[in-house]
Amino acid sequence: MTINDDKNDFISTVSHELRTPLTSIRGFAQTMLASWDKLDDDSKKKFVKIIEEQSNRLINLVENMLSVTRLQSAKDDLILTGVAIKPVIETVVSIVKNQYHNRNFSININDKNSKILADKDKFFQVMTNLIENAAKYSDENSTITIETGFCDNCDYIPIRVIDKGIGIKQEDYDKIFTKFSRLDNPLTRKVQGSGLGLFITKTLVEKMDGKISVSSNDGMTTFEVLLPSADIERQARAKCRQ
Repeated sequence: MTINDDKNDFISTVSHELRTPLTSIRGFAQTMLASWDKLDDDSKKKFVKIIEEQSNRLINLVENMLSVTRLQSAKDDLILTGVAIKPVIETVVSIVKNQYHNRNFSININDKNSKILADKDKFFQVMTNLIENAAKYSDENSTITIETGFCDNCDYIPIRVIDKGIGIKQEDYDKIFTKFSRLDNPLTRKVQGSGLGLFITKTLVEKMDGKISVSSNDGMTTFEVLLPSADIERQARAKCRQ
């Protein structure tokens, strides 16, 4: 496939994704304008709520599209510094909690492996995508766990996001990290998404010299991100071995 073919495919897919929420917003707005006096208050609230939800979906899609564009641009430079893991995760969890009141969150950050070498804004985006994704596809009233693994003198620190839900088939492990990929199962049919979040996440992690993987068993799904330790000596040793 040529670069132009890839670009045309991207534009075609984006156009389709944009059309769905725009059609919903226009349809319900037109219904309200044409039948305002005939609609009861409950119906008006329901239609406004749908317009709000579809507007948020549209905003998220546009933001993800802009992220993909920046990722494919050489101008998307990283600023790598020592980043404390726990404060970033606590901030992300507090934001996600406001949207998913019926999910529980457990944060377990090992004090000995608490700092990574990363771009703070990009790391925040990575964790937001993974924790939101876990909340979106996990069971109601289940617990989402965010933890770091213990590793003494490690060059890379493992950060895991674990949820309990419908799970992911092994043959779909690679597929979920591709652009516009959405798995077809009863839950994903009910949950809206652009299919760009995990692609963006993987690209950002790799730009920060990290790796991301997924595993799933009996509905328990774990996303693991490996990012370089902020320990300067460990980084020097890692570079020497390359």
